[in-house]
Amino acid sequence: MPDHLPDRSLHLGLVRRFEAAGFRAWPAADVHYDGTWVIRLTPGHDAKRLNSVNPLDPGDLHDLDNRIARAAERFAAAGRPLTFRLSPLAGEKLEAHFDAAGWDTVRPSLVMALSLEGDTPVGDAMDQIPLKDVDRFITAALEVHGLGPVRAPGLTDIIRAIEPEVGLFALEAETHPLASAICVQDRDLAGLFEVATHRNVRGQGYGRRVVLSALKWAKLRGAKLAWLQVEANNEVAIKLYRSIGFEAVYGYHYRRPKGAVEDVVS
Repeated sequence: MPDHLPDRSLHLGLVRRFEAAGFRAWPAADVHYDGTWVIRLTPGHDAKRLNSVNPLDPGDLHDLDNRIARAAERFAAAGRPLTFRLSPLAGEKLEAHFDAAGWDTVRPSLVMALSLEGDTPVGDAMDQIPLKDVDRFITAALEVHGLGPVRAPGLTDIIRAIEPEVGLFALEAETHPLASAICVQDRDLAGLFEVATHRNVRGQGYGRRVVLSALKWAKLRGAKLAWLQVEANNEVAIKLYRSIGFEAVYGYHYRRPKGAVEDVVS
């Protein structure tokens, strides 16, 4: 994880709040528990956050080898590579256990947050009504991300399973999608997901516009704190989010047995 983040000294209550919001906002198809480990599996989508073991208590360290083996069996049955997602809630001892076993570290990421109260760029954003047509949004989002229609059923299932209020946002020029984002309003929290700009129009401000419009929608509905997840090496996206006022709160990353096959979606 990035060295500049003081993960281990954070008040873990704040981390738990964002982690719980993430589970609600991006629900897995199957959820199992082993102690305080949340095991999430989603056959229709290969994103690691939907197919990972999420330890939620740094003190839950009993019988590690057997529990990891049981998790591996679940993942193998689902056709997924065994993946642990380690936030500060996992703790240093579990991290050291994977280090000693030679596990790989995959895709360090940041959780960033922005207060929607007070003076922010959100207030001056363009008013945009979220799309009600899920299929239309899916088609636009997949084109923006440069993904094929084979991913449509999995993303559709995820969106339809989200229990908090969902705003689907797409900027379009005639019939061509320019940028897209999903905003999940969970009481006073607004989570951003799947934010992207089409490769042909990057650097022209469309990503900023869709993010601000989504956050304005959530703020008007009562959200006070926005948050998102972004890969730590995505410098362009991080620069955009920082320009809006987002700040890094903590980091997380994935661990896999050495040599496990990498997938595309995080």
